[in-house]
Amino acid sequence: MKYISFCVPCYNSAAYMEHCIETLLTGGEDVEIILVNDGSTKDNTAEIADKYAKKYPTIIKAIHQENGGHGSGVNQGIKNATGLYYKVVDSDDWVNEDSLKNVLNQIKTFHKEKNLVDMIICNYVYEYTETNTQRVVNLKNVFPQNKVFTFDEAKKFKKSQFIAMHTVIYRTQILKDIKLELPKHTFYVDNVFVYVPLPYIKTMYYMNEDFYRYFIGRADQSVNESVIMKRIDQHLKVTKILIDAYDLDEVEKQSKKLAKYMSDYVSILMAITSIYLIKIGDKEALEKKKELWKYLRDKDEKLWKRCKHNIEGLTATDSKFGMGLCKFIYKIARKIIKFN
Repeated sequence: MKYISFCVPCYNSAAYMEHCIETLLTGGEDVEIILVNDGSTKDNTAEIADKYAKKYPTIIKAIHQENGGHGSGVNQGIKNATGLYYKVVDSDDWVNEDSLKNVLNQIKTFHKEKNLVDMIICNYVYEYTETNTQRVVNLKNVFPQNKVFTFDEAKKFKKSQFIAMHTVIYRTQILKDIKLELPKHTFYVDNVFVYVPLPYIKTMYYMNEDFYRYFIGRADQSVNESVIMKRIDQHLKVTKILIDAYDLDEVEKQSKKLAKYMSDYVSILMAITSIYLIKIGDKEALEKKKELWKYLRDKDEKLWKRCKHNIEGLTATDSKFGMGLCKFIYKIARKIIKFN
């Protein structure tokens, strides 16, 4: 019995992937580790994956594919997962070993009681390598702890709080049943991963465990500000995928709190994309920002109004003063929250 399938997408990850793998291996035979070598060419990622698969044949699978991007690696993981639950761990990140044991014990309890929840949520920790500091992101003010609950029991999220890829552990069958497939050759698809399954998640369980360790510090990381601006078209693509994903009026019939959360999620993503377009600042970028807000209005005017009336709606402005104010607010938020 495999209780968790860990998918580790790897692309030229030789310098750090072994640390990630070693932390996951502390789960022993209770876990399955799927190493997806996404067409690495610059180092020996493929050889490292094969070495581990040979050494731990009952735990590790090494899959080699043509380069398709992070989302393609996640898709491959879902396709090959046999564990009860599914968790993505990026190859430069790792997990806390004690927390892994606690999560596995909880899953075993669910299995024994024949009461598998659809999603388990844990904390994650920003690991800032340049300053050797940490910042824990938890949801203990939002979700009840150590009990099965539904989204209707959630309390108010802060502006800085969202369910992230780092926090979620999905019941694998949910992802297979909805045929979740992330777009290839696209960064920032973690937003799709945590947004699209939500209406299918009926039961959740929050553990106040600092489980996932999120590495921050590489210049080529996708969350690096300069990298995001170079890949802004991919951010636009992902934002539109979320806009198109659901009629939130229909979601509201299922759960008003869930619909509100999903609306806020889109609003934040609209703001983030708009801010980076404002920071790029040329005529083409500002036209893309204008087109994005028009796209939202044409697709869902009610959602457009919700986004416009939130503080994030400030980023829809076309005035120089307004865009300058947005950049100032972003600068302060980035300094306080340290999100990239």
